[in-house]
Amino acid sequence: MVQVFDVVVIGAGMAGASIAAFLSEHRRVALVEAEEQAGYHTTGRSAALWTANYGPPDVRLLTRLSRGFFETPPDGFATVPLMRQRPVLFLATAEQMPELDQAMSEGTGLYRVSIADAETMLPPLRKGYLAGAAVEDDAFDMDVSAIHQGFLKQLRTRNGVLALRNRAGRITHTTGTWHVKTSSGAVFQAGVVVNAAGAWGDEVATLAGVAPIGLVPKRRTAAIVDPSPWDAEHWPMVLDVGENWYARPEARTRLMVSPADETPTYPHDVQPEEIDVAIGIDRMQQALDITVLRVEHSWAGLRTFTPDGSLAFGWDTIKQGFFWCVGQGGYGIQTSPAAGRLAADLVLGFDPGEAAPALTLIDPSRFHAA
Repeated sequence: MVQVFDVVVIGAGMAGASIAAFLSEHRRVALVEAEEQAGYHTTGRSAALWTANYGPPDVRLLTRLSRGFFETPPDGFATVPLMRQRPVLFLATAEQMPELDQAMSEGTGLYRVSIADAETMLPPLRKGYLAGAAVEDDAFDMDVSAIHQGFLKQLRTRNGVLALRNRAGRITHTTGTWHVKTSSGAVFQAGVVVNAAGAWGDEVATLAGVAPIGLVPKRRTAAIVDPSPWDAEHWPMVLDVGENWYARPEARTRLMVSPADETPTYPHDVQPEEIDVAIGIDRMQQALDITVLRVEHSWAGLRTFTPDGSLAFGWDTIKQGFFWCVGQGGYGIQTSPAAGRLAADLVLGFDPGEAAPALTLIDPSRFHAA
């Protein structure tokens, strides 16, 4: 059966859900997803923090532009707050002081704190570990599930369709129209296809006869541990300034720990490696006096990057009606409102407004230049 839409978006993670939601204000949209649930591979495994000091310039711009949406979402978008303030405490050993100096010179809203103040904020800090520290007060935990479900709700209330268990198979383009045949046997027809397939972005492009841009999925590992007898609920997010590990309170009484790994891999249902879990805990324990008796839960997710680390949003230069929306890396949650709006504006031919300075940085044609 052929179903006719204005736009077919492939991939129902945060990128696909947000662009589909904004497009559905003006167009009839189908959001096609291979898995049984939306956001299974990356969005559903993210423990996101909104911080102005993360990512390349295009990401930082879209992060700033997203803040207002998170603070005051549209009516009916969510039933819970999307943000909760969580300062970030940057830790530096003696060897890392140049990196701390660089972060201070390049960052926004960062200020130095004394070692004594850092120990007050983070009681289990080991004596003698720190040489310097800094704080970003204006940072926030984000409710990833509420944000993602809010975009999907917007799509549905605007007569958009979320088609789960529909893996894109054969994608053809004839006489100005795309036909996306999926694993269920359904065919979705539209004038525009948006590739928001994350780690599978290059595979979707290849199916459509479009040259890939060199996306690299990278594994990121996390584990939940019990920090008892310490009470972690009000601790800051803790970030090694060299990005070798980080930790943050989780579910009030637990601590999430990550080695901040970025291991290149391939698109698949990625699972945590025991060695990465062990490395993350060991690095954390070098800084914090926390005894880990067992790992309560561990997982891994895919963070997919373009070759230069910036986003790739825009029309393919060869295949008419094929739009790229990929390369969100670890930034897809905190940029989602502004990124979804920008991508939708580009598809619709609207003025991108305050997001316009990002356009030259995110143009996917930069990867196809001779």
